[in-house]
Amino acid sequence: MNDNLIIAGVEFRSRLILGTSRYPDPNTMLKALEASGTEIVTVSIRRVDLNSESGGILSLIDRNKYRILPNTAGCYTAREAVFTANLAREALGTNWVKLEVIGDDETLFPDVPELLKAAEELLSEGFVVLPYCNDDPVTCKKLQDMGCAAVMPLGAPIGSGMGIRNPYNIRIIRDMIDIPLIIDAGVGTASDAAIAMELGVDGILMNTAVAEAEHPVEMAKAMKLAVEAGRLAYKSGRIPRRLYAKASSPEEGIIK
Repeated sequence: MNDNLIIAGVEFRSRLILGTSRYPDPNTMLKALEASGTEIVTVSIRRVDLNSESGGILSLIDRNKYRILPNTAGCYTAREAVFTANLAREALGTNWVKLEVIGDDETLFPDVPELLKAAEELLSEGFVVLPYCNDDPVTCKKLQDMGCAAVMPLGAPIGSGMGIRNPYNIRIIRDMIDIPLIIDAGVGTASDAAIAMELGVDGILMNTAVAEAEHPVEMAKAMKLAVEAGRLAYKSGRIPRRLYAKASSPEEGIIK
């Protein structure tokens, strides 16, 4: 089944996007990326030294194998986010950006007005914008209509591992938008990933669930399989939910 993920005209076989922070060591990170099958790797531009002679974490990632998706994590205003995105474009030679504008230190929820402002400006400057946003259908529709290449609503607060806390909103968003819908944040284990994919999302971005697992490489493989299974289940069409039992064996031909 040819069922690749397409973002801004670029085709990907994997629907899993991984972050690069919080791993025990760089070697574990690289092994986890390999085990996950991911083709997109996100890096926080504000947390890497672009002037480092050794190249830091960016020098370890094979740019021929993985697309680097710089993010604006740590930005609290539209101005900061736009500046960071332009820094990433100049340093990495990519106009793709995962846009984050945080509104609160405790919850790390997005600041929606600043997010919309930053998205509008970056789109006018020719960026491919993938915004991290609330699981709010209205915000997601606005971001689509502005021209964003995808929307990335949270499943639960960043790093919480709480799973998909509001599946109803995710289903509404799926019905309201035509661009890729990617869950960003909140996934804690493989069953969370499968549930998200069964809701009809196009992909999942995660970091903490893999990086801080007891065995990150094994968890990365589990997430790969969960995303694939959840997507296949969604495409296959589940049976309706029923309040009462329905015999699985046919009644025709029963000996009476």
